[in-house]
Parts: sequence; C-alpha cells; structure tokens
Amino acid sequence: MQLTEIVLFNTPSSVYANTQENLVRGARVVINVGGSVELGVVKGIVEIADAEIVPVLRTATKEDNLKHCENCRYTRTLLPEIKKEAEKLNLDMKIGFITTNLDRTKLTVNYTADERVDFRELLKILGAKYKMRIEMRQIGNRDESKVVGAIGICGRETCCKLYLNDFDKVSIKMAKNQNIALNPNRINGMCGRLLCCLKYEDEFYEKMQKLMPKINSNVTTPDGVGTVVGTDFLKETVTVNFVKDDTTEQKVYNLADIKIEKTKRTK
Repeated sequence: MQLTEIVLFNTPSSVYANTQENLVRGARVVINVGGSVELGVVKGIVEIADAEIVPVLRTATKEDNLKHCENCRYTRTLLPEIKKEAEKLNLDMKIGFITTNLDRTKLTVNYTADERVDFRELLKILGAKYKMRIEMRQIGNRDESKVVGAIGICGRETCCKLYLNDFDKVSIKMAKNQNIALNPNRINGMCGRLLCCLKYEDEFYEKMQKLMPKINSNVTTPDGVGTVVGTDFLKETVTVNFVKDDTTEQKVYNLADIKIEKTKRTK
C-alpha cells in the first residue's frame, strides 16, 4: 500500500497519510495524531504493508510555523526545570529533550534510562505545575541523537539526523570484518553506540572475507609459493612474502592472479 510519510518535528517518529491528499515533498502540514494536533514535514511516498493513517488537517500556515517556533523556545526553558524535579526525586534517568504539540495541550518528556523508571510522582508534579497532559517517552541513545543532531567523526552531520528513519542492527563483528581497530573513539558514534555507517559496507567486506586468503596462509603466485602478509580489500590485492637463501622479498598481486593453497587439518 502506498502512503505519504510525514516526519513529526522534534521527534524520531514518522506517521502516514493517504496519498490522495496530494502532498508535496518538503511541505509542512498540520495533522491529527491520536487526538493531538502536530506539525510535520512531508518526506515522500513509501510502500508499507500496514500502517495507521492519520488525517491531514491543513497545510501549515505562517501562524502555525510561528507557533511551532514559539513552542520550541518554550520547551527549551522547561528543560532545566524538569531535570531539576527529576533530580529531587532521585530518578535514575537522563532527560534528553522536551516537546509539545502545536496547540500546547500535551507535553512530552523524552528520556533515556538503563532500567525501568517509576516516574508516577514526577507526572503528578509536572501536571500540576504546567496544567498540561504529560507524556513520558523512553527513547534510545540513537533516537536522541537523531532529534538533537551532532557532527560525526567524519566531519559531517550525523546520518541519523540527515536521513535515517530506521536503525539497522550494528555489531562489533562488522568492525572486525573491516579491520578497524576496536577503539571506542573509532567505532562509536556521538550517541555512544556503534557507528551506523559500519553497516553500509558490511556486505562487501563479508564477501571479501570469504574470497581473500588469511594472513600467514600459503598462496601460489606467478612467482611461486609464498606466505600472505597483508591484504587490501578495496584494491583486491594481496601482499606475499617469499623466503629464499636467507633473504626475503615481498610482492603485491591482484586477487585474481593467485591461488589459495588448501591446508590439511591434523587430528
């Protein structure tokens, strides 16, 4: 089923509208999400098997955009206050950011935590203080980075902020496949989790791991049998070491020009 994807402002979430609305990519729209009036931006047409369709109330007006900006300034002033209230209750949680819907009837507190948090007392305090419906939303570190944004180790804005909607599973094996030093500063993103970009080329490196000879294995080359001392997956080359008459020599060969010697297993 073809639907129009709409990304909600200041959240890591997307919602979907009927394509008959004829919404233009990049347009700001006001939508009704579960009775809450929200502002979103149209991302494009997607193919989804099953999803809840939200009604589009209107194309965002100048007043809607100004109201959204005002709400952003308002929630930024609330952040230190709400953090202070959580600290008073000794809640083991990190409050990342706060959002409100367009008509300012609901306040959403986005937080990260390692374990379940009993925030019922905090809800009572915040509800009485701000006279709004309070929603506590637990998010992941990647979700927080997606909303807040950051500059990655590559020097560019993080992929999650720019275009990623879903976070694929990333494992330490992917870094090993790419021969990256397992240094947290090298393999972790600004969110503290493994870099999402490790996933991008993992299929290629998995394929090359199967094709390339292992280090210290023997291979047959146009110049005879030698020992592998280095490999370059991107160039698809192998560095081979030859020992003859107490002298050593190293040569680089294309993967297609060598033959991997099979080793016999001993019981």
